[in-house]
Amino acid sequence: MKDYFVDLHVHIGRDWEGGPVKITGSKTLTLTNIFLEASRRKGLDLIGIIDAQSPAVLDEVEDLIDRGYAEEVSGGGVRSDSTTLLLGSEVEIYDASCQGPIHVLCYFPTIDTMRRFSLWLSKKMKNVSLSSQRFYGTARELQTYVRENGGLFIPAHIFTPFKSLYGKGVKKSLREILDSDKIDAVELGLSADTEMASQLAELAPYTYVTNSDAHSLGKLAREYQLVRMDGLSLEELKLALHRKDGRRIVANYGMDPKMGKYHKTVCGNCLHPVTATGCTCRKSRLVKGVSERIKELSDEGQVTKRPPYVYQVPLETLPGIGKQTYEKLLAAFGSEMAVIHDVPSVELEEIVSSSIVHYIIQMRKGELDIAAGGGGKFGKIH
Repeated sequence: MKDYFVDLHVHIGRDWEGGPVKITGSKTLTLTNIFLEASRRKGLDLIGIIDAQSPAVLDEVEDLIDRGYAEEVSGGGVRSDSTTLLLGSEVEIYDASCQGPIHVLCYFPTIDTMRRFSLWLSKKMKNVSLSSQRFYGTARELQTYVRENGGLFIPAHIFTPFKSLYGKGVKKSLREILDSDKIDAVELGLSADTEMASQLAELAPYTYVTNSDAHSLGKLAREYQLVRMDGLSLEELKLALHRKDGRRIVANYGMDPKMGKYHKTVCGNCLHPVTATGCTCRKSRLVKGVSERIKELSDEGQVTKRPPYVYQVPLETLPGIGKQTYEKLLAAFGSEMAVIHDVPSVELEEIVSSSIVHYIIQMRKGELDIAAGGGGKFGKIH
């Protein structure tokens, strides 16, 4: 058994022919570049590509295998270099049960099962080649397909104001939309942490996952988890998400919720905090913050033992770490994971200033001073 760094929510910006997949994703966010970034710079062991239903993306995966740069692994997944990739798909659901659209993540073990899923989706979706497209069917129908075909089903960024389970999808309970027995985990999103989510009693049975939702290479491992497994595969991850046979999430690493774009309620026009008397520009369009929404949903939750949630930010966002300093750290110590978790401060001080080392150590301890974000604007480190 070994502990692995895992990020399960990474988009594809462009396919291997330059065609758009995630339209808002970076043009450099290609499958090949993701493999290289994850294994040689970020230090991630397992990643989830959640646009793999796109036929062109699957074609590129098969081409890498045919040319000997990757291989399918037993238990589900594709390995290249030191990183294993899981084939996933982000799907938008807006059936008659929903108050608004929600995003969910579906993962499948093999290229063949993902090909079949893509074909199935193409009959229930206008453009299967693009990311996060509307599914013309019910949430429970999708859950049943995923379960019957050996996949994993995870509601995505469940509290964000837009296109999420609690932000838009339901009035009060996930059971309004979903079959509670066919959920393998829930993704917290950038504006919530374990303590906040645990205020909802109905989430007690589920493992929490923290992922980057990366739209560019630099955002990989913006949030991630350390997972104890006996190897890297979908089957091992499934055991860990259901806490079976010694597999489990050891720790969640993510931004302080105050850093998230939607932590607090703000005016949708001027992005200033909203008080009892309104906002500075006196407009009335509000973007309800995750913290306020969770208070509305709170039913005190249940006391459930959870892995520690460690507050972090991407290394390059720490004060004093520009592009050159970032590259210097990676050249010296190999990967971002090594710098964040393992390298002693005395060795860091041989490469960068003591003030930068101070911020890195503060981050390891979860002690960064954060100014809260909201309304689509990220928080800041003081």
